[in-house]
Amino acid sequence: MCGRYAASRRPEDLAGIFAIEKWEPKETLEPDYNVAPTKEVHAVLDRPLKDVEDPKPVRQLRKLKWGLVPSWSRTPEGGARMINARAETVHEKPSFRRAFATRRCILPADGYYEWVTGKQERDLEVEGRKKRPRKQPYFVTPADGSVFAMAGLYEFWRDRTLPDDHPQAWWVTCSVITTQAETTPLAVAPADGPHALADIHPRMPLMLTPDRWDDWLDPARTDPDELTSLLTPPPAGLLRAFPVSTAVSNVRNNGPELLKELEGPEEGTLF
Repeated sequence: MCGRYAASRRPEDLAGIFAIEKWEPKETLEPDYNVAPTKEVHAVLDRPLKDVEDPKPVRQLRKLKWGLVPSWSRTPEGGARMINARAETVHEKPSFRRAFATRRCILPADGYYEWVTGKQERDLEVEGRKKRPRKQPYFVTPADGSVFAMAGLYEFWRDRTLPDDHPQAWWVTCSVITTQAETTPLAVAPADGPHALADIHPRMPLMLTPDRWDDWLDPARTDPDELTSLLTPPPAGLLRAFPVSTAVSNVRNNGPELLKELEGPEEGTLF
């Protein structure tokens, strides 16, 4: 699952990392250490430029809203519930399959937050029968300090209640693809805490390693079998996790102090 993440890299840094060719100042955002659903987020995508004859896709940095609204939806209200798409079913779900075929993106992050739950609660959540209570938060991030490139989808939705020239006539929204959490040891694990991501939560965002970025973003790739092969989790041992302040549980808190590693959990949990 991915319900909160941090994204502090500035547009010029992202441009260098992802070889971005086009980004507009109006499309940029300030660093956000507590990105929550329905917020605007940075996304990297390959798409032809508007009002340009050349149909060749151009790598762009765009500002999207987190919470995908399918193009066929009558209203945008369901977007807040579609922040995640499961890698196992994204190719067949009506809400995601069109975007999966041609509208894929990367959502750059420093890492993501996840809250530890007991085994019984995790089992129930996997079955979709219970929403877990939030307990001790952990921050999961690449051990080498590199960008956490989350696989994502984006979609366009037209608000038919507004005229064509209205600035809010079109919504561009996105979703994070998730996969099963790693059961292998973390690259760096806390002394008193989880030793694998699966000890924290059964799901995790699908992180794309740099060798898959071009293929994932290429809108010309539409073959389901080829695309599904890109959903394979990255090699084990790339991530670390550490406890952070429970202040992150409140979306109104936002600052680099949320990423400070604690010596131990603030809330007691069992491993």
